[in-house]
Amino acid sequence: MTTQQTVAPELTGLDLTDPQTFLDADTHTMWRRFREQSPVHWHPSPTPVPGFWVISRYADVVTLYRDNKQFTSERGNVMATLLQGGDSASRKMLAVTDGPRHREIRNLMLKSFSPRVLEPVVAGIHRRTRELVAQALELGTHDFVTDVADHIPINTIGDLMDIPAGDRERLVEWNTQTLSRHSSEDSELDEVMARNEILLYFSELASKRRRHPGDDVISTLATARVDGELLSEDEVVFNCYSLILGGDESSRMSSIGGLIAFFEHPEQWRRLKDGEVGADSATEEVLRWTTPAMHFGRRALVDVPLRDQVIRAGDVVTLWNSSANFDEEVFEDPYTFDVARTPNKHVAFGHGPHFCLGAFLGRVHVNAMVEALRTMVSEIRVEGPPQRLYSNFVQGYSGLPVTLVPEPSGDAEVR
Repeated sequence: MTTQQTVAPELTGLDLTDPQTFLDADTHTMWRRFREQSPVHWHPSPTPVPGFWVISRYADVVTLYRDNKQFTSERGNVMATLLQGGDSASRKMLAVTDGPRHREIRNLMLKSFSPRVLEPVVAGIHRRTRELVAQALELGTHDFVTDVADHIPINTIGDLMDIPAGDRERLVEWNTQTLSRHSSEDSELDEVMARNEILLYFSELASKRRRHPGDDVISTLATARVDGELLSEDEVVFNCYSLILGGDESSRMSSIGGLIAFFEHPEQWRRLKDGEVGADSATEEVLRWTTPAMHFGRRALVDVPLRDQVIRAGDVVTLWNSSANFDEEVFEDPYTFDVARTPNKHVAFGHGPHFCLGAFLGRVHVNAMVEALRTMVSEIRVEGPPQRLYSNFVQGYSGLPVTLVPEPSGDAEVR
């Protein structure tokens, strides 16, 4: 059992297990209070599940991400599975596997997701993004989520995994339901059902690729050998599941949040448009500003002192990227959206041994959107309130009515 703390009432009254907290609270103010008053904070649970630690300082988050000796991912890597006692994909999916097996499978998957291998894919991502933005310009007022953002990452990862085009829209919807909900009216059963649908889908597809392999990522997993043995069916299926979630959700939400940020900060939009700041720098700030994966988690294997607390063996620890990326000790004026920010060592993709395998691809997707908006759009108009996701894990949107005003004819060349 952990030691209890005496902290300010405004922190003890917060329930981070409740997605509604992240819709109701001013999260910048909330996380600043955590960092200042209780950077290593014990969060009691209002339900029968156990309490957990909340780590909010950048330095502590990075330290714990690096530490795979005293902390493990194998009993879950997000709050939901950690508080339920474990993850059914443990030691079958890269994200919840540690040690030598993690290194072996990660090295195997890196063959398909290294920058060198993906370099030919980059031009296609930029082309597809420009085509979708061009269609949006012709539509006038539209839903940027469903008409634009939903179609970019899923088609890239879909191409890499050779997923039939007709199945991709269903996968996007299942992804959203698995990691979040559209509103509090959606049930947790919907999340479970969506996860099962994805697993069943990839089980059937992986079985076909094992019999008739191609040049795609699923075929690579289905036919690869580690220590002379094929990966188990569960390992193939769960890692496909991980790739489709990670490859789609994060960069999709960053692109949507980035569009809102440009609308809300016209001076930064103008700096980008005028060429004062490049797309690469703006991309990193969009990733920091949006931080789609709000947290990841670990379980302590031994007692670990941290600041003025002791994390006990068996305790659940949550590492909050959405706080670390606005830590005043690391980011100057963190609540300013600054497309020229440098340095910008955000943890939007995590850190350490479990650093996101698809980080390069995620950056390319966001960069392609930033570049397309910069060269093709003269003005962004948000026409109504964005529809935020109901989640304590994914920070993002399920709807965004916008009008994109095109550049005058002849002004939309690449700069």
